[in-house]
Amino acid sequence: MNNADTDTDANPGTDTGSGAYRQELTALEEAVEQAAGRLRGLAESRLRQGAAADGLARARELSRRAQLIERPGAEPRVMPDHGVFAVGDQLAVAGHDLVRALREHPDPGAPAAARDVLRGETARG
Repeated sequence: MNNADTDTDANPGTDTGSGAYRQELTALEEAVEQAAGRLRGLAESRLRQGAAADGLARARELSRRAQLIERPGAEPRVMPDHGVFAVGDQLAVAGHDLVRALREHPDPGAPAAARDVLRGETARG
């Protein structure tokens, strides 16, 4: 048994090495895939009516959060707009980048806050 297993068993749900935190990250990954899939499946007219702009704003926010974790103190770069047909992929990339950053630099409240971004409940956090 390695230390990670011991920490998880000793402190379930109490720290970022716990199974509960891993479940939070898994839930975030699933939410990212669902949101990206919805965008990928929309008709061009719906994308142009604002869904793409909204998706890009959410992708940019997830990207900003990941960059702040990965490069503290550095100014985050703004994700470019690659057009309405790319926004689903951009959201997926930004979301997965954030999950990876949170695995490497755990933050207990961050997965839930990121899911709020995906739901449109917050623009910045």
